Amino acid sequence: MPDARDRSLRLHLLSLLKGGGAHAAFNDVVRDFPARLRGARPAGQPHTPWRLLEHMRIAQWDILDFSRNSKYKSRKWPQEYWPPEDAPPTAAAWARSVRAFDADLREIQRLVKDPKTDLYARIPWGEGQTILREALLVADHNAYHLGELLMLRRLLGAWK
Repeated sequence: MPDARDRSLRLHLLSLLKGGGAHAAFNDVVRDFPARLRGARPAGQPHTPWRLLEHMRIAQWDILDFSRNSKYKSRKWPQEYWPPEDAPPTAAAWARSVRAFDADLREIQRLVKDPKTDLYARIPWGEGQTILREALLVADHNAYHLGELLMLRRLLGAWK
């Protein structure tokens, strides 16, 4: 049975992973993102909304896969972490990416929430990483790129 500190840590991690506490939440930023702007690149910006969304999805899935798959294989950086195209091929591709991101985030949250998950144990196929470290990495990476995605919406005139 987890002690109070363990439960508290898990609740804090889950809150951090959920996002939205100190900034906009993922679904608030991607909801109703105008289709015509998903492949737009504001002047001076290195990415489009689509490239950021897909990068977030791919990186989060990669971290989840590493966290639970003993046969995990590293992807090639940077080409396998970023989509090759600036715009989604279809509106459905954007929606699939959003759904996949949400589903993978729920899986990471489930892993953290499960009291059988030892947050401090080294991942056997890793190089010292723990589930705690991977959960913090997901939260940090998502917050960083979500901020970029929100800034793109602002630059494109599509944010309140």
